[in-house]
Amino acid sequence: MGRLVRFTSPRKAEVIDFEDQPVGAHEVRLQTLYSGISAGTELTAYRGSNPYLKSEWDAERRLFVPGDSTHSYPLDAWGYEEVGRVEAAGEGVDQGLVGQLVWGTWGHRSSVVRPVDWVQDRLLPAGSTPITGIFAKIGAIALNAILDADIHVGETVAVFGAGVPGQIVALLAGLNGGRVIAVDPVASRRELAQRLGASMVLDPLTDEVAEQVRAVTGNRGADVVIEMSGSYQALHEAVRTVAYSSRVVAGGFFQGGATVVRLGEELHHNRVSIIGSQISGVSPALQHRWDELRMSTTVLGLERDGRLPLRDLITDIVPAEEASAAFEMLDTTPEKALQVVLDYGVEQ
Repeated sequence: MGRLVRFTSPRKAEVIDFEDQPVGAHEVRLQTLYSGISAGTELTAYRGSNPYLKSEWDAERRLFVPGDSTHSYPLDAWGYEEVGRVEAAGEGVDQGLVGQLVWGTWGHRSSVVRPVDWVQDRLLPAGSTPITGIFAKIGAIALNAILDADIHVGETVAVFGAGVPGQIVALLAGLNGGRVIAVDPVASRRELAQRLGASMVLDPLTDEVAEQVRAVTGNRGADVVIEMSGSYQALHEAVRTVAYSSRVVAGGFFQGGATVVRLGEELHHNRVSIIGSQISGVSPALQHRWDELRMSTTVLGLERDGRLPLRDLITDIVPAEEASAAFEMLDTTPEKALQVVLDYGVEQ
């Protein structure tokens, strides 16, 4: 018998029992060590604002259409930041895999069965700290935004949102040779971004962000802006902040209508491009070289080499049985935590 996190209705989470899957031929069972909570995407499901709960996603036409919703409550094991250990191997599988660490996406559940080919692509290399495996997918999301941004050495990169994906974006932008300006209303997140290498931090509640960025760039503006907060107010200010004929990468998961985005102002007069960055696809110019698997392994490799301090982003490690309280905290007092990790109590 296993345990998983279920969203039973908006803003209600509980931990329930589920039957472990049998392990078939060419499959392995993974015992979860940790799962990270994405305080962006997962909270849209927890709160009930996710578009998949309100309309149907037509995958063939790639359109949200009226009708039945794609998903509905209860939502089981919603999540995408997991790391576990191979507990059992089925027929036709090298038994030497048992005990190996694996990262991937299988939601907040204590165990899962996966094909061995899938697992072999996601083995956590020797020398890795197990908990860092939770950053594989969120790291790929951040790296995808960086690839879309097309940063060049010496350029000024403004990052709106210093949550987990925004912090990773800021770190990667610095590795790419960018001068990073981090923008976030939470003081602790600005302080962390500055400690991790941002050259300047701004509070959008008190600072005139676009004006200050232009002041330190000879009135040019940021060479590229990456918006990772999912705030429409931030998106509008990102458009105001970027240089003429330059790019805003929108990587946040926006909810509802964009009532504060005024397209007839800087977007229209400054020839600004807005690029939607989402993990289901890579920039067309890079698809022949990059995919999600490569992005994830790249981020984990940078962490292992000491170039990407991902563990500094973890603020809370709580027992998985306390998931309900963890989601409530992230929903009501998000400033109290950054990366929250559920611990499944497996001896390491």
